[in-house]
Amino acid sequence: MVVFEFCAENLTLLDKAIAAGASRIELCDNLAVGGTSPSLGVIKEALKLTSEKSVDLCVIIRPRGGDFVYTASEVDAMLTDIGAAKELGVSSFVLGALNEDAQLDRLVIQRLLAACGDSEVVFHMAFDELAVEDQLEAIDWLASQGVARILTRGGSLDATLEQRFAHYHRLLAVAKGKIQILPGGGVTLENRQLFLKQLGVHQLHGTRIVF
Repeated sequence: MVVFEFCAENLTLLDKAIAAGASRIELCDNLAVGGTSPSLGVIKEALKLTSEKSVDLCVIIRPRGGDFVYTASEVDAMLTDIGAAKELGVSSFVLGALNEDAQLDRLVIQRLLAACGDSEVVFHMAFDELAVEDQLEAIDWLASQGVARILTRGGSLDATLEQRFAHYHRLLAVAKGKIQILPGGGVTLENRQLFLKQLGVHQLHGTRIVF
């Protein structure tokens, strides 16, 4: 079964996306800055809807737009958001953190993972800020920490599709048997079959993936 994951800004278009074939939702706010944590009220209503429709819901935990280097206060805010979302019934989180050297912030990530407990965790497009060689190492480390999948553009959106497909294949080869790679960024209803065919994957992510 192919999973089309719709990136939803709050409750806007949620009904429409599910009706159009989205079988998983990434819920966020502020898509103009790449997505931030949605409010608890929005999470609660989205859980109701996705539960009724038997659609999986993933909630992004990101305190602001901009970079992925977080202060101690921002990390505490993320931990609080995770705890509150879990109390509502969220069982899948999308998160990530880097340090000032553009490397994975392993200590912060481990704290976030501990707060998530046995919930599913997805590492978001902070992954794309890593150097290529660091991405390959990050795959192994994130897999060792129990992260379920990595959401990635497969390179810059300014690159050609052929260049991105080549990089995706490199990531998929390293990740095979360890962790899932979730392609996203520029995936649309019109080109999603091309992504599926070229990459041999069974899941895709996007804001225009079902309409």
